[in-house]
Amino acid sequence: MATASIAGFWAVSVLLVLVPGADWAYAIASGLRDRSVLPAVGGLMVGYAVLTAVVAAGVAALIASTPAVLTALTALGALYLTWLGVGTLRRPPVPAASGGTGPAASWARRVLVGAGTSGLNPKGLLLFLALLPQFTDQGGDWPPAAQIGALGLVHTLSCGAVYACVGVLARTVLHARPAAARAVARTSGAAMIVIGVGLLVERLVG
Repeated sequence: MATASIAGFWAVSVLLVLVPGADWAYAIASGLRDRSVLPAVGGLMVGYAVLTAVVAAGVAALIASTPAVLTALTALGALYLTWLGVGTLRRPPVPAASGGTGPAASWARRVLVGAGTSGLNPKGLLLFLALLPQFTDQGGDWPPAAQIGALGLVHTLSCGAVYACVGVLARTVLHARPAAARAVARTSGAAMIVIGVGLLVERLVG
């Protein structure tokens, strides 16, 4: 696989990862609430690893070509993001003034929530479906599925690096500012709701 293709995809991938969305919101919430952002970030990476496997296996093309399946997937992802957003608005994750954090969920639960946040986002699935094949070489030495897997790994690692920084910065910058932390958390929750409702309306109305 050509190094130029990997570098070109990585540049596009980083630009996309730097655009705030539901993943950012979850990373920020984890940075404010949890002792470590690793479970949350790891979960987000698991979600993208699963999407990579789906695209590499050709399942994504089948889903995209079946309106009923895609509509159901979109509704599921939209409802999940909206549920997370409502929960964040009701219970903004703000660090305690003493330096500790609030009651922490288990590592497994944080990983699962992170995986659901990224893996159940239909926009992510369609993005992978449209973007990954463009950087594959049908006549290359590697099979297309292997190329897609390598590119998906590049994107997943980029996500891990960026979201870990987002979570750590959220904790560092907002730790001693509970009012600002609460405002950021509520903004993140509202963003999840807007994204979820937008996805649902786009699929059902469009």
